[in-house]
Amino acid sequence: MKKIFVLVVLFASFSYATRIKDIAYVKGVNDYQVIGYGLVVGLNGTGDSQISTFTEQSVASMLKRFGITVAQSQIRMRNVAAVMVVASIPPFSSNGASVDVTVSSMGDATSLQGGALLLTELVGQDGRVYATAQGPLAVGGFDIRAAGTTVQRNFTTTGRIPNGGLVQQPPPIEFVNNWLLSLVLSQEDFTTANRVADVINQSAGSKIADAVDGGTINIQVPQSFQSKDKVVRFIAQIESLQVVPDVMARVVINERTGTVVVGQNVSVLPVAISHGNLNIEIQAIPVISQPAPFSQGQTVVTQAATAQVDQEESSMVAIGGAATVQDIASALNSLKVKPRDIIAIFQALKAAGALKAELVIM
Repeated sequence: MKKIFVLVVLFASFSYATRIKDIAYVKGVNDYQVIGYGLVVGLNGTGDSQISTFTEQSVASMLKRFGITVAQSQIRMRNVAAVMVVASIPPFSSNGASVDVTVSSMGDATSLQGGALLLTELVGQDGRVYATAQGPLAVGGFDIRAAGTTVQRNFTTTGRIPNGGLVQQPPPIEFVNNWLLSLVLSQEDFTTANRVADVINQSAGSKIADAVDGGTINIQVPQSFQSKDKVVRFIAQIESLQVVPDVMARVVINERTGTVVVGQNVSVLPVAISHGNLNIEIQAIPVISQPAPFSQGQTVVTQAATAQVDQEESSMVAIGGAATVQDIASALNSLKVKPRDIIAIFQALKAAGALKAELVIM
């Protein structure tokens, strides 16, 4: 199959800026993860077996809550499965807000298709109940077994319940402590952190921001914004500020798709590259051997293989110090190489110390 080579060159300039909210987030404002244990019922004989004793215990405990006493030894069912339920509650969610939940089998059930989750409490790290989940599962696959034959697509022991979780109480969020908040960069970089602090200080007209490390910027809320309603406006103003993030010199190569991405600040020292393609073609020709007449022999068919080697004329291309990504792209295009060859060239440049960038191979 013919591969398509893609060379992506990223041109960056100090005139290209981005909002702070696109490269950083306020510390403490993130999703809150909750987890719970529940039962999925209504399965068509694909639930847990007797080996999963905790499922039988759970069913007996559930029935006891409804005033039905059943001995655990009398429970024989394959329509119930014990599951773990997880969800992520977005920050600032109010009571009654709905969230998606993911349900995964923890026993030996073969499929959760067609099942429904019973009411399950979802707790946080502090053991408090923050949400409840219930409803029919959506399983993106199937598992069909008949006469020793199995046809399966995707995983049927994990499903989702869209909007199946209801928030019972808002998760704990604390992003301002003594009117001090922190910005966390999505990609840690000392230069970018220092630029963010400088932009905030220039906008405020005073030194209220300080980059404490390569990923965190502490900001002291001014006196005029020290109230619950005004601090939100203050954070919104900071998020809308424009800053130029610093990017590391990096070359990313995906060998499976033949994609090469060259970032800004990538440079190549003066180097000479010799490149030549070696083409090998092997052909199989059928050879038929006929026996002599009336010899009681048999016709024999064999294969005769021929190999042809063609090596193109090698050429030496000299590359002066390529200071920009445009120079690198022009130099590589002059070689007229294929995806695998250009990947090998980048690896050789890195090994020779001529490529002044981080080489990432996916």
